[in-house]
Amino acid sequence: MRKVLLIGLLWTICLAVQAQDIQYSQFYAAPIYLNPAMTGASELTRIGVNYRNQWPGLNQSITSYSTYVDHYMFNINSGVGIIMNRSQQSSAQLSTMEVGASYAYRLQISSQGYLRMGGQVSYFARDAYFGNLIFGSQLDPNSDQIIGPSGETLGNDSKHRFMDYSFGILFNNQNAWLGISGHHLTEPNTSFVDDQTSKLPMKISAHGGMKFDLVGGNYGAASNRSLTFAFNYKTQGQFQQLDMGTQLDINPLVLGLWYRGIPISKQETPNHESLIGLLGLSFGSGIDIGYSYDFTLSKLGNSVSGGAHEISLRYSFMAGDSRLRGKTSSMPCFKY
Repeated sequence: MRKVLLIGLLWTICLAVQAQDIQYSQFYAAPIYLNPAMTGASELTRIGVNYRNQWPGLNQSITSYSTYVDHYMFNINSGVGIIMNRSQQSSAQLSTMEVGASYAYRLQISSQGYLRMGGQVSYFARDAYFGNLIFGSQLDPNSDQIIGPSGETLGNDSKHRFMDYSFGILFNNQNAWLGISGHHLTEPNTSFVDDQTSKLPMKISAHGGMKFDLVGGNYGAASNRSLTFAFNYKTQGQFQQLDMGTQLDINPLVLGLWYRGIPISKQETPNHESLIGLLGLSFGSGIDIGYSYDFTLSKLGNSVSGGAHEISLRYSFMAGDSRLRGKTSSMPCFKY
């Protein structure tokens, strides 16, 4: 029976990966992945890498990587970027690779207010190996022993390729921001089986926050000390999720605490998923390093799942004609 339960759990994880995008706890450290309108939002040139290892305690973990480069051009008020994402789910060796190009335009609507609009087009490659999977029809219900072939016609290796499109808008001033993004606008077919349809549901994300200066002075100054509150709500298919928390910036140290779940819902019991702790270092050289750990609050249990580890690394610098560059960013967003 334990083997049957384990197989069921692994298939549940596999289906969840197909139906829901990979999430990053440090979602502001993956800005283009969060919202294409954030392309070039730092008004610098950025190179960033994100890594996440989810549920390592299950020995069937989900690992994901994201790499991006973006650049802001002051002469045309535009940001351009390239993003590459990859996720790997080990039970079916299911991997998803995305390569995308993004663009955002910044429109100044008041003395300190800006509206950013961005879009992204991506190419997806999904691969899976089904040769090692065990289906319920192969098991003897009395002994849990494998008694024969499954009769499935999936084949061992499967590949699927498709295009994808995303769009986002973002409003910000020097102390607050509010944005919304839509991913998988055309809900592309992701099925590995010919003549069958398995749509990738559209993902809608609403995110925002407010920064409070603790010591006075301009945003971005070396003496900056600030406290920021923010949220990120996502809905995709039957899934929904809310992240809300705070970060304390006591340069160069950043401390953060997040809650993830749906505390109020129509379900009989609240959906408390995880509590997230963050430690970040932000150096004057333009290097930002972040580490976060997700402590599982759900019925899965932290001792069983092992939580989730996440690392972000980013390098920001000035590039291009200095006569066209601003001195500080007009975007007060989180760093992690």
